[in-house]
Amino acid sequence: MMKWLKGNWFYLLVLIVALLAPLIITNRYYSQVITMSLLFAIAALSLNLILGYTGQLTLAHGGFFALGAYSVAIMTYTLGWNFWLALPLGASFAAFIGFLVGMPTLRARGSYFAIATLCLGEIIYLIAGNWIEVTGGHNGIVGIPPPSPIPIPGLGTLSFESQASQYYMVLFFLLLTLFVMYRIRESMRGRTFMAVLCNEDLAESVGINTFRTKLLSFVVANFFAGLAGGIYASLLGSISPSVATVGLTFNFLMYVLLGGVGTLAGPIIGAFFLPILLEYMQFLQDYQMILFGVLLIIVIIYFSTGFMGLYKKITEKIKKSKVGAQSAAKR
Repeated sequence: MMKWLKGNWFYLLVLIVALLAPLIITNRYYSQVITMSLLFAIAALSLNLILGYTGQLTLAHGGFFALGAYSVAIMTYTLGWNFWLALPLGASFAAFIGFLVGMPTLRARGSYFAIATLCLGEIIYLIAGNWIEVTGGHNGIVGIPPPSPIPIPGLGTLSFESQASQYYMVLFFLLLTLFVMYRIRESMRGRTFMAVLCNEDLAESVGINTFRTKLLSFVVANFFAGLAGGIYASLLGSISPSVATVGLTFNFLMYVLLGGVGTLAGPIIGAFFLPILLEYMQFLQDYQMILFGVLLIIVIIYFSTGFMGLYKKITEKIKKSKVGAQSAAKR
């Protein structure tokens, strides 16, 4: 137990801080920003699955986020369904569309897949803005109900109307997503993902079906993107075609790249750090893309593996210096 605590004390500390955050941060605005950051971290983790572990760049992640959001909005607001039924169905719908799209597009390699998904994202945006009877057009859907209360026998009901309860709900789904991504990475299937990332031709030569591997990664990633979108729509109470723009996809991509592609903590750090940074620098809101561009250039040149790569380099240098000091002392 002590050995485990010694190796994972930092992550345990982060979890404790996350659990105590609603008690520490009482300002409603800051609480909302942090909740949205955790929600975007779910979408960033799902993008990291397809980009960081199989090396496929999708530019429709915002579109799949929107599919989950609109699905939940239509099922809960228009049809009056329970949120806890609509959420997995909305995420599954996003995954199903990902399956249909991935079947032809994932047979292509390199930039062809990225271009195909970019076109898909634009199609989703156009449908959301013009199918007025279903999506409300550019006015969107307003009045989406919050997550349905959960009855607990003997204890009453667990409602999600307060900011604290919504925060803990998002935190639960983030931890669930993180657990699933960790299990995938450590599984044999995760090993095949990384084999495709390292060398697709070599992976095929040893018997790995690279197409099925990429398709599975794409479908799972879109499921969690739709899950995040469904929660987003329910918490905000309204949805518009802006969630399907390529700008949102670019934001998710920046979270992953700046935090550390191919890592579990990196996308969370990126999704938490960048939105809060932009909130404190609202006077630069019109120059957001320029700011992101400068940050991306710095990351590519100086630490290509993002903040997590920089953290690992620093810790390795500290360990080497300690070993050097210990060996010098023995002499």
